[in-house]
Amino acid sequence: MSAPERIPPRSVTTAELLTRGELTVRGQIRDASNAVLYCSVAHDGQEAFCVYKPVRGERPLWDFPDGTLAQREVAAYEVSEATGWDLVPPTVLRDGPYGEGMVQLWIEGEPGAELLALVDGEEPEPGWKAIGFAEVGEGKTALLVHADDERLRRLAVLDAVINNADRKGGHLLPAGDRLYGIDHGVTFNVDNKLRTLLWGWAGEPLTGEAVDVLKGLKEALGAEGALAARLAVLITPAELDATRARVDELLATGKHPEPSGEWPAIPWPPV
Repeated sequence: MSAPERIPPRSVTTAELLTRGELTVRGQIRDASNAVLYCSVAHDGQEAFCVYKPVRGERPLWDFPDGTLAQREVAAYEVSEATGWDLVPPTVLRDGPYGEGMVQLWIEGEPGAELLALVDGEEPEPGWKAIGFAEVGEGKTALLVHADDERLRRLAVLDAVINNADRKGGHLLPAGDRLYGIDHGVTFNVDNKLRTLLWGWAGEPLTGEAVDVLKGLKEALGAEGALAARLAVLITPAELDATRARVDELLATGKHPEPSGEWPAIPWPPV
């Protein structure tokens, strides 16, 4: 994998702050499965908070090459930027106090935004989409639902493109009228590993907006495409080809994907 300066920045101001700024570790997010450090970053009179995930703090996974999760996080950001939907906070690859790692702008999620819920009954209420039934204790089950929200629907399309194997509720950060997705380390696998809570549109036709975005991604992922050049320094050639194939399949079917049955469809724990 390449050094971060080979990745052309999208947002110069934010990219310079995150890439060149002085990182100061303020604390550790302890409920994460890998090392996640809460930091401040300062450069040329600007300062912000960010998340720093050093490669050396990544837990080995059986189905992903060791030491590649940080690059996959940056790759997810690059695809998000190419969609124009801005669903992933600005993310760069750089050296830090504990070596090379991913640095991502900190987003303070707003409490109280209801995107997921457990409800009684067999069908969701208007404004909600069904995910499936979940055990809630004492032999009882409840219907797990997510909001019928266009921001979530865009994120579901992004997850299908990047093959996100871990879209949990805790990875959704509402911020005003924006919605961000975080934690994209287990993405871009060549095998179908889509595992998400956003199955409410499974099998439904893609929106016209999504089709247009996917057509743009197809072009950007072409041999001479800017996105292809960005991803080529972050993921393997086989993973890049698999990303192209997923975009092609979404355009060919014109529908949101459905669970394959070959892989657990919902992450655990779901939150």
